[in-house]
This record gives sequence, structure tokens and C-alpha cells, in this order.
Amino acid sequence: MTEATDTGEHRTPPPITREIDLSPIQRKTVKKSVMGAMAGNAIEWFDYGIYGYLTVYLSVHIFGGTEEALLWALFGFAVSFLVRPLGGIILGPLGDRIGRQKVLVFTITLISISTACIGLLPTYDMIGWWSPVLLFTLRIIQGFSAGGEYAGAAVFMAEHAPDNRRGFWGSFLEFGTLLGFSAAAVLVTVMQLTLGDAFMQEWGWRIPFLLTLPLGAVALYMRKSLHESDTFEESHAQDKNTSAWQTLGDLIRNQPKQLLKIMGIVILINVAFYVVLTYMPTYLTVSLEMDATTSGLMLVGVQLVMMAVIVPLGALTDRIGRRPLLITASIGFVVLSVPAVMLLDTGVLALQILGISIFGLMLVMLLCNISATLPALFPTPVRLAGFALGYNIATSLLGGTAGLANQALIDATGSTLIPGFYLTIAGIIGLVAVLTFNETAGRSLRGDVVPGDDDQERLELGEELIGKVHA
Repeated sequence: MTEATDTGEHRTPPPITREIDLSPIQRKTVKKSVMGAMAGNAIEWFDYGIYGYLTVYLSVHIFGGTEEALLWALFGFAVSFLVRPLGGIILGPLGDRIGRQKVLVFTITLISISTACIGLLPTYDMIGWWSPVLLFTLRIIQGFSAGGEYAGAAVFMAEHAPDNRRGFWGSFLEFGTLLGFSAAAVLVTVMQLTLGDAFMQEWGWRIPFLLTLPLGAVALYMRKSLHESDTFEESHAQDKNTSAWQTLGDLIRNQPKQLLKIMGIVILINVAFYVVLTYMPTYLTVSLEMDATTSGLMLVGVQLVMMAVIVPLGALTDRIGRRPLLITASIGFVVLSVPAVMLLDTGVLALQILGISIFGLMLVMLLCNISATLPALFPTPVRLAGFALGYNIATSLLGGTAGLANQALIDATGSTLIPGFYLTIAGIIGLVAVLTFNETAGRSLRGDVVPGDDDQERLELGEELIGKVHA
């Protein structure tokens, strides 16, 4: 606690590292902050999820249903990722300067409006090639906002969580991600079952996009009442005069190794994420000729199981560390990706469920770690900039383009094993990156030192490192 010195001055109190030490008001603030970040993240990934599940309809109505229409529709998904680094470059440093909460309010507004507008687009039959041009424009706006949304939510959540429970609370961010994707899958599958393909083809495909507007309004209401963390406020008070561009320069000049680390693991996380949860409906129905409803229900089931285990797995990382799960998942993708795809290709439903479950288990071990691990790779003054830049560059290069690349390779080679090989390569990259990580479980995020790189300074702040007890 705070102690007076002989001169009457007061030392800055150490951070509260344990959840048990939180006051009732502080606990309420943590829960409110986590729910606000999670709600917006769920809306964002609902937006992305419905595009993945409606790709076939978009290929007909927006791209004219030509032979190349499916690839163009997948390119429409990928195009938003091409501008995500721009969103990271601008919104990340801005969030380090003006606050994470302001960026989160801006991003949820932008992504909700742009997604709803997709549901209002004139079709290719109405306006010709202007239809895909308008879709690409809206996807670019989505991509720019997503460049700050996900990183902002992860950093905001991590900085509000007590150090010894950051894995538990941080896992709710990816619970929101899975909730958004599951809601998209459930909505589209139920509409297909109850309303029929004719209705979906006529104008039913527009409804999920339009629903994002009221959902976004709810998330915006929750986020407007959020407050910045003590971690950010302390850092900002010491460095008020630094511009966003100076922050970006400091990041690139002083944190190149950390940027490479985050890019390596994010390549695996997002290749796995977008192949398994976004591209898989198209792969199963187009390449493996599975019934759309069957594939949708199978993926919904896997996502629901992932939602059930992600928070307990996040809590587990608080006890045993982040690296064990990250290493296990990385090795799993290297060894099991091709066998899992072979199971999907058998045509036997039980084996197909086993194959997709293998992917789901390995993916959830990665996802439960994101908000607890990746923000801890950077010191507070450049944390959002570092997360946003590294995350979005890697996502842009290999994550969001995974569906397009896999489908193009399948079309070129005729091999349905392409997703397995693709995920194996991503697993190797991720494993190399994880092996360079310092263990960050239990370590304070406060200060200007990268957590794990200077244990003594962290100990002086009163933290408790995992596996050790300090008086």
C-alpha cells in the first residue's frame, strides 16, 4: 500500500495484480469493460461471418453468377484485409495517444454502417459492374475500421484485467468472436431451413447484413460509457506531448523483434481462423459437395463446443502459462492438419465431424491466449500501435486471403488436401514464433518495459510471476 516518505511525499501505489484484491467498484469496472469490448468484437465478427456464410449468394447477385464469380466473391472477402494495415497504422498509434475507448467507439460505428449498406446494394443485374465496385468499397471501409477494432478491444480488455486473471478475462474477447461467428452461422442456417433457398436467393440474403445496424447500436451504447484503464492513464500522463506519428516511429525503431514475433503467431492464428471458421462452409459445399445445411450445422456444433471451453482454457493459462497451450496448438497444426482434411474428404459424417473437431480444438487453444498474450508483447506507450500494426500486417498478407488462396489452389491443382498443407505451413511459422516468446502470465502490463524482458523491474512493481511466490 502507499507509504509516506520522510519528506511527506507519497510513492505511487503498486498495481493490484490479484483479482481478490479488487474492490467491489473495481470488479464492476472490470466486468463492464470486458463486456463492452466483447460485445463490439462479437458484432465485428458477426459481420465477417455472415459474408463467409453468404458467399455463394453474393457470387450470384453481386458478381453475376459467372464461372469466376465465386473467386471474385472470395476476393471481396479478402479485399478488406488489404487495407487493415492502414487502419492499424492510423488507429493504433491514435489509440495510444487519445485513448483506446475513443477508437473503439469510432470503429464499431464505422463497421456497423458499412456492413448494413451491403444489404442495400443493387445487384449486378441492376447496375452491372458498379455492384461489385460498391461492395469492394464497403469492404475496404470495413477493413479500415477492423484494423483498429480488434487490436483496440484486446488491449483495452488486457489492461483492465488483474494480472493474475488476464487469461480468464481476456478469453472473453474470443468468446465474443466465436459468439459472432456462431450467431452468423445459426442465423443463415435457420433461414435456409425455414425460409427456403428461393427466398434466400430473392432477397433473404440481405437480412443478416441489415441486422448489423441495430446490433451495432447496442454495442455503441455499451462502449460510450467505458473508461480508460489505470495502466493507460498513468502512461498517458507521463507522455502527453507525443504525437501519433512519433508513437509509430518509436514502435518501428525500438520494437522490431516484438513486431516479428506477433506477426509470426498471428499468421498461424488467422490462417487457422479464416480457413476453419470462414472458408470452411465454401470448401465443404463447393469442393467436397456437402449439403449446405449439413455443413452449417456441423460448424455451428464445433463453434458451440469451442465457446464452452474457451474461458476455462483461458483460466488454465493463468495457472500453467500461455506458452504450453500455444506450443501444443502449433505442433498440432503441423502434425494433424493433413490427416484432419483427409477425414473431411471421406464423405462419412462421423469422420467429418472428427476432422472438423480436431481443427476446432487446436484453434481454441490459440484463441484463448490472444488478449492475454499479444498485448503483453509491447510496453504501454506503444501497445495498441504494436498490436494493431503487427496483427494487421500478418492478417492482411496470409490471414484474410486464406480462403481465396485455398480455393484458387484447389481449382488449379484439383487437390482437396490443399487446406491441410496450407495449415501445416502456417503451423510451422507459428511454432517458430512461439518458441521465441517470453512467458507473460502473471506479469504486470504497467510501465515502459516489455513484460518478461526485465523481471527485476516488474518485481519492484509488486507483481507475482507465475510459478513463483514473492513476499
